[in-house]
Amino acid sequence: MEVSKLRVYRQCLQAFQMVEDIAKDLPPELFDTKRQILRSSKAIAPIIAEGFGRKRSQREFYKYVIDAMSSSDETITHLRTIAMSKFNTIPIEKLKKTAEVYKSISRQLNKLSSTIKSKLVI
Repeated sequence: MEVSKLRVYRQCLQAFQMVEDIAKDLPPELFDTKRQILRSSKAIAPIIAEGFGRKRSQREFYKYVIDAMSSSDETITHLRTIAMSKFNTIPIEKLKKTAEVYKSISRQLNKLSSTIKSKLVI
């Protein structure tokens, strides 16, 4: 099986396009947040891919899944920050919809990490 067969991986790639769409419309006052949200959302799929390539070592794969989940959670926080900013120009519903996609990604990664952890030999 290859990584592109993972639903969560494909969803990460699609979600990144949603973040790009938001980022392009952010005002200059939110430049730093724009940079951070693009970085965190762009990192998720490659982290999953790298971990998937190392899946022979369940401990390593687990670590990568946790890192990907952390980046997803970070992206949600940046979306919340944008929504709360007095400089925000993005419709709140668009931010909420995107945050819901990332919450789904985080839930999937959390479930995957639990499955991997339950198989680890201590």
